[in-house]
Amino acid sequence: MIATENTVKIWDPIVRIGHWTLVLAFFIAYFTEDDFLTQHVWAGYVVGAVVLVRLIWGFVGSKHARFRDFVRSPSGTLGYMRDLTRGSARRYLGHNPAGGAMVVAHLLCITVTVFSGLMLYAVEENAGPLAGWAANAPTSYTIQAPISSAYADEDEENEVDENAAEEFWEEIHELFANLVLLLAGLHVAGVLLSGYLHKENLIRAMVTGRKRPESK
Repeated sequence: MIATENTVKIWDPIVRIGHWTLVLAFFIAYFTEDDFLTQHVWAGYVVGAVVLVRLIWGFVGSKHARFRDFVRSPSGTLGYMRDLTRGSARRYLGHNPAGGAMVVAHLLCITVTVFSGLMLYAVEENAGPLAGWAANAPTSYTIQAPISSAYADEDEENEVDENAAEEFWEEIHELFANLVLLLAGLHVAGVLLSGYLHKENLIRAMVTGRKRPESK
């Protein structure tokens, strides 16, 4: 049984369940594609749904789940990171400024990853929620191919346009997926460093939702 004496509730179930669901779904999506396209797509849908819920919860959720509780100015975030490297960073009950910046960066990068994945799925497979929109989008939106109409008929132009769109969205999708993975590594390093500095298990806190209170 998890001891609750001398601890306070910080992370609500939506934050905790969303956090671990996002971790699992992202890694499933990251390591499944091609022959496992169905699993990749559905994992991506889960990632997108979790991000959407987290964005909404960031405005209407519990105290420490709200963006206003942990989003700091760039100078405040850099100051915290400087103090962290010196071993003198202040302890926060919720996300510290670096953790808050990481949350925002993750949400932005994952949003782009999901959107580019949906666009790629629409262009390649003519499937997914954006299939109809992508099919009717102007060629300038789906990356106009540099080919002269004087030397290619309409079918060839359409084929090149489609190939260019596939390449564009695939590159964006892979770039931001790798950025998310990089951010995840930095996040884990920050969690371990902050946990060591303040003598607390932050990973366990994201499981139980509880942390020790601020010192009097």
